[in-house]
Amino acid sequence: MARIRRLQIENFRSIQRLDWCPAPGFNCLVGPGDSGKSSILDAIDLCLGARRSAPFGDTDFYRLDVIRPILITATLGDLPDDLINLDSYGDFLRGYDPANGALEDEPRFGIETVLTVQLKVESDLEPVWQLHSERALQQGIERNLAWKDRARIAPARIGSYANTNFSWSRNSILNRLTEERPALGGALAAAARDARNGFGVQAGAQLQQPLQIVTQTATQLGVPVGAFAQALLDAHAVSIGDGAIALHNEQGIPLRSLGTGSSRLLIAGLQRQAAQAASIALVDEVEFGLEPHRLIRFMDSLGAKNSPEPLQVFLTTHSPVALRELSGHQLFVVRPQQGHHVVRQAGISNDVQSTLRTDPEAFLAKRVVVCEGASEVGLMRGLDQYWRGLGHISFLALGGAYVNVNGGDPDNCYTRGSALLSLGYQVLVIVDADKPATAAIQAAFHAAGGQSATWGQGRALEDELFISLPDTAIDRLIAIAIDARDRDLVNSHIRGRSQNALSLELIQAFRAQGTAYAAPTRVSLGLASRIRKNGWFKSVTTYELIARTIIGPELQASGPDLQATINRIRGWVHAA
Repeated sequence: MARIRRLQIENFRSIQRLDWCPAPGFNCLVGPGDSGKSSILDAIDLCLGARRSAPFGDTDFYRLDVIRPILITATLGDLPDDLINLDSYGDFLRGYDPANGALEDEPRFGIETVLTVQLKVESDLEPVWQLHSERALQQGIERNLAWKDRARIAPARIGSYANTNFSWSRNSILNRLTEERPALGGALAAAARDARNGFGVQAGAQLQQPLQIVTQTATQLGVPVGAFAQALLDAHAVSIGDGAIALHNEQGIPLRSLGTGSSRLLIAGLQRQAAQAASIALVDEVEFGLEPHRLIRFMDSLGAKNSPEPLQVFLTTHSPVALRELSGHQLFVVRPQQGHHVVRQAGISNDVQSTLRTDPEAFLAKRVVVCEGASEVGLMRGLDQYWRGLGHISFLALGGAYVNVNGGDPDNCYTRGSALLSLGYQVLVIVDADKPATAAIQAAFHAAGGQSATWGQGRALEDELFISLPDTAIDRLIAIAIDARDRDLVNSHIRGRSQNALSLELIQAFRAQGTAYAAPTRVSLGLASRIRKNGWFKSVTTYELIARTIIGPELQASGPDLQATINRIRGWVHAA
């Protein structure tokens, strides 16, 4: 019951304008800090929560402009029959077309009948909740949802104070799970009386002296207190209501004393059980208080893996663990743009889904470097470490992330980059030049605003290093290869790629005599170092070392092609 079909927000906190049709199931909101993710959850809570008032201040208005009112409008579908019949709210029933997200002010056959709830806050800071339709507005008809109906559709906020749901207080999940309100008024009143009387019996002995003084003083002053004064619990202070009935474990320990993670996990499970009564859940920072394995279980308990999803969930996260558990259709990227906010669904393309599984951190970043393989990832990490040592801000601190395409066709880098560009990320692709990419795919990526960096004509990364680095740097590359792989293997690769014209022993003998690396030798070493599935440096860790200790320090002494490409990468990484 009750799904938000369309959410419109105006002039609320950092959001000047937002118009979004959320998914009927999971809506995981990601984006950089201060992009408005939590404000969207707060807007839903304020608009649809079962409350008669809410605190607002000037800071809740966009740019503190109290002249323009806050408007939060939620259009609800999947409503029970008693909410969409003409007798209940006939003047406010509207139509929603799921094909295009359009609202029509009159319901009609073929589209869903919906109700629109609107919260308005003007400069007096007094919130006003009303149902909204254009025809009712023109006729001057005003009405809100009945309180019982507001309580039915109110979303459950599963946050750091989730343990408030462990008692039968108003609007708690336990009340939604209770089919009939328990008739415990008499029992609660009797419990309060017993508590007052029982306390008096025990306290009288310990407070005997001050009680005698009170009695004597009252008698002397003619103040009527009877034969003696008593120390009882104040009848007004001990008023036990439904909220005093709380869950306890077998030993009688209140469940509200559970840890944050356990509380959230249990409340999520209860919320799913209560889905028929209230089917919208709000979770800010879903990973808060949960270890990775419990975070996965938490999301499962909300129905992330079910089809159809039992709840409409709105959550925010900065956790790659959470993202890895989702499908692209459940992920939404929040982006502030000039004059408005947009919320884009990531989608279910292979490029999006592959990134979610292997490099979910990318969706939590602002800027992404798409790397052809582990070599480029290691290269970028090592260069970043070197540049950080020179006083530059780390790429990670600037909100960056790396995506590893794991080799193959170079088109994969550009299509993966284009998918991220379409979601509002800044993207740099680093790709080898030994295999040409499809011109149309490459051109489309650049036309969309993507940047790329590659090596000299026909060269892979290893080719570029052995061709461009100075002689002493090549000595160190060979030493790293021998240490990482094996002397015999390195020698075998050199012989194979040079048709036995060269060997490791011969090269080292030439170097011992002070002979420089000839151009053909450099080419052969490049080819030998990158034999498929048996490369000398094919790991993130090895290339981190090479970039940090060789490429960075030796760049000024290197060939112009390598310098140009590394400087291009550096310029993009450190761009404002």
